[in-house]
Amino acid sequence: MKKRVVLGMSGGVDSSVSALLLKEQGYEVIGLFMRNWDSTTNQDILGNPTVNDDLCPQEQDYEDARRVCEHLAIPLYRVDFIEEYWRDVFSYFLDEYKKGRTPNPDIMCNKYIKFDAFAKHAEQFNPDFIAMGHYARVKRNGKLQLLRGVDNNKDQTYFLSQLTAKQLDNVLFPVGEHQKETIRDLAEKANLPTADKKDSTGICFIGEREFSQFLNNYLPAQPGKMVTLDGDEIGMHTGLMHYTIGQRKGLGIGGSDKYGNDPWFVIGKHLEKNRLYVGQGFHHETLYSTSCTLEDVNIIDEDLSLDDLTCTAKFRYRQKDVEVTVNVIEGVVHVHYPQGVRAVTPGQACVFYQGDECLGGGVIKEVFKDGTRCPY
Repeated sequence: MKKRVVLGMSGGVDSSVSALLLKEQGYEVIGLFMRNWDSTTNQDILGNPTVNDDLCPQEQDYEDARRVCEHLAIPLYRVDFIEEYWRDVFSYFLDEYKKGRTPNPDIMCNKYIKFDAFAKHAEQFNPDFIAMGHYARVKRNGKLQLLRGVDNNKDQTYFLSQLTAKQLDNVLFPVGEHQKETIRDLAEKANLPTADKKDSTGICFIGEREFSQFLNNYLPAQPGKMVTLDGDEIGMHTGLMHYTIGQRKGLGIGGSDKYGNDPWFVIGKHLEKNRLYVGQGFHHETLYSTSCTLEDVNIIDEDLSLDDLTCTAKFRYRQKDVEVTVNVIEGVVHVHYPQGVRAVTPGQACVFYQGDECLGGGVIKEVFKDGTRCPY
């Protein structure tokens, strides 16, 4: 009998070609479309009014997924995870911004929705595997390993770093063995309806809307002073939640006789005083740190010890790997990178690698430079 796979269909080209590849490999494929955000009403799950929810592209994505499944003659089902998404992802997203941090909700979406709620819902189909259109690979050779996708430019293991070996045990990533260009070619040759569809960007529940406007709908902005580390007032910010460490765009600071015309960057935040610290120069010294601490650490191989570990790490998606050493002091994970790294940001993920293997990672809690806590 054919082995059965329940595939997450997003309406994009990657999940579409995943369905194509799985079918060509002889699997019985069942498509499952996840609806994580209610774009049909003007209220959130708590009954609060929302703004411009009709801009969410989710309904068009479902229609695209339906057309692909019809083209490939595979069934498609639709499931709502709106409540789970709000509880486990969006609430986390808002709480992190309240703390003045920069969260990564896509990592939480994978942990709690795509590889948890989805997997549990898929059980009703008695699948042998579940599959997703991520650029990643799973190797099973005595122990399970999560490997980078063959296309290093599209590799998505950074966003999968909070998954456990148990969650990955019966997962397939069909596009992980291919370059993105190959995936596009396969879609065109198979006449898939999504062959020319642009890749989605940003967070699914935001869609194409302006991010600051969306965030203000849930967290009313509190404007405050924009100052240098010496206390000079340079301007006003629109709310600390709208800025991340290392940001240049949107500061609205022009040239001056005192400071000249060099560009300004966000170099720190003071949550209690509601101050945004800014400084000039992409390589402003305050933007560089040499160590950080982590929380919510997940290691895929439970037998791997982080203490005295030497490996590489990414502190942001698409960032080049950085050589790090890791140790654990009184239960706290410390990551050291004495060469200095720019804009390591609380709330973002630090993800560990050994070559192509993703070891796991954690959420950046505090950042230090030569032992002194950075102002963010």
